[in-house]
Amino acid sequence: MTPDRTPTKSRHDQKEQDDQKGRTSTRRSFLKVAGISVGTLAIAGAAGLTWRAVDGGVFASGTGEAFAAWAEAGPDAHDALGLVRAAVLAANAHNAQPWQFRVADNRIDVFADTTRNLGTMDPLLREMDVSLGCAIENIVVAAPVNGKTATVTLLPDPADPTHVARIDLQAAEASVSPLFTAITGRHTDRNGYDLTRPVGAAELALLSAAVDAPETELVWFTTPAEKDAFGALTVRATEAIIADPQQVADDAAWYRTDWHEVQSKKDGITIDPSGQSEFIRAVSKVIPVSTAQNNAGWLAGTRDSQIPTAAAFGALLVRDPLDTGQRLSVGRAWQRLHLSMTVDGLRAQPLCQIPERIDRERSTGLNPDFSDALAALLPAGRHAIMTFRIGYPTGEALPSPRRPAREVVLS
Repeated sequence: MTPDRTPTKSRHDQKEQDDQKGRTSTRRSFLKVAGISVGTLAIAGAAGLTWRAVDGGVFASGTGEAFAAWAEAGPDAHDALGLVRAAVLAANAHNAQPWQFRVADNRIDVFADTTRNLGTMDPLLREMDVSLGCAIENIVVAAPVNGKTATVTLLPDPADPTHVARIDLQAAEASVSPLFTAITGRHTDRNGYDLTRPVGAAELALLSAAVDAPETELVWFTTPAEKDAFGALTVRATEAIIADPQQVADDAAWYRTDWHEVQSKKDGITIDPSGQSEFIRAVSKVIPVSTAQNNAGWLAGTRDSQIPTAAAFGALLVRDPLDTGQRLSVGRAWQRLHLSMTVDGLRAQPLCQIPERIDRERSTGLNPDFSDALAALLPAGRHAIMTFRIGYPTGEALPSPRRPAREVVLS
């Protein structure tokens, strides 16, 4: 069972989160900006909009200190910090980056930063554990190119449940794998996928072979009936989240709508990787969007673009959904799987609304609506820790901001 890792939050962090909740928030897909027209832009005035566009980073997507970490993950055979540079580029929920590292010449210890929890969006810390597992796997993948082999021990200290992994390093002949080269090119792709390019059974089988984590199983939803059932349940879970005021508030706390805030915090959900068009992204940076519009846009994007264009949906399963070690293993499997898809030219996006509602039900004693509905789609006795969609790209997936290694290493 999961050790007690009750999320903690400093008074300063709580104030920042409270302040953020009071701002105009933006939704995950940043919608189609309902009610904003070309006429609105004209009325606003070209000169004023130009200034606000520059100040809002409209012409500087993916640049600045907040994105420098993507260029810092190259091999460094004499510095274990090089492995942390790869770790910080791992997939993670809400781009909260809930990790800290202690680095020595022959060892890296990975710790959960529970002050960076997602509140009611992740009340059981499932997504935090998955995120940490992703970072651990990037270290393992990057070790050979840095002239190391990495041996992972999960949860090495029973007295400290935040100490999620000890990674022992030994010198080895340097080698480069395709997965390592994919680390800097792996991004969540929220765009619609190419309906003219299906993902065949042989491709899915090869991807399944990449998942060799203990007690972790990968299942695919590929038939029309399976895809319709998973898609409909995901839409319903999205509707339930945006009808839950506390989940909406905790979700919105991680949105970064101001360019200067993006550069200073280097985390959270931003407009550029949202899957919206270049025009919509630009407008969203200069004209505020309401919470209601954002919620409607997230729902519309999920229902009308992401679900209909998925070549397949997948789920990573375990027997005990509350076991921290199993959830860390799922994170390692997801990172390796996503890197493998990147190598193969495929794209992926987590669609975790169903597990998020299941966790909400479990943590509050709500009726197990989504728990029962998802269980009907899965093998008996198995629980989904990670759910996602895959397909071939139709556009570029842009990077998210990242805190560099030096900011997450413990002294």
